[in-house]
Amino acid sequence: MLQQDSNDDTEDVSLFDAEEETTNRPKKPKIRHPVASFFHLFFRVSAIIVYLLCELFSSSFIACMVTIILLLSCDFWAVKNVTGRLMVGLRWWNHIDEDGKSHWVFESRKASPQETRTVSEAESRIFWLGLVACPVLWVIFAFSALFSFRVKWLAVVIMGVVLQVGSRKNLTSMATSYLGKQFLRQTTGDDQTS
Repeated sequence: MLQQDSNDDTEDVSLFDAEEETTNRPKKPKIRHPVASFFHLFFRVSAIIVYLLCELFSSSFIACMVTIILLLSCDFWAVKNVTGRLMVGLRWWNHIDEDGKSHWVFESRKASPQETRTVSEAESRIFWLGLVACPVLWVIFAFSALFSFRVKWLAVVIMGVVLQVGSRKNLTSMATSYLGKQFLRQTTGDDQTS
């Protein structure tokens, strides 16, 4: 019996210590809406892939153009109605006033003090990366089509740029403001830990 007692002299570890260790460790980015995240990138990336590989699979310019426009239209609808709302808490709509002028109305979800983490950082990065990187690619495609004198493809690329960027100046300024705040927050957070 004495030998068993000497073997049982192991250190007891509290379960609460384990909880403290996990709270001090940085949390892995969590994607709360994987389907929305997938479709946020799916339509955008699919339109780019169709543009790049269209001539290999189809000789019909019209079929390629219609496919790209449909994919980008689905992307606009998904971002406006689903992914923007779920992933980063944005919503917007078009309002036509009495004079017939079109106005875009933008809103963002206000986080209450109880729910400071309403938006997942991983989803936020996916959303803004997709929202910024894909239009940049379309602009690159526009210059490529222009300099290679592919006039019919230039029309498709211009439609791609317009459908991706369009006249959403308020959305662009919102994205710039948000990304600036994220950068500032990360910078100040890194300075506090070092």
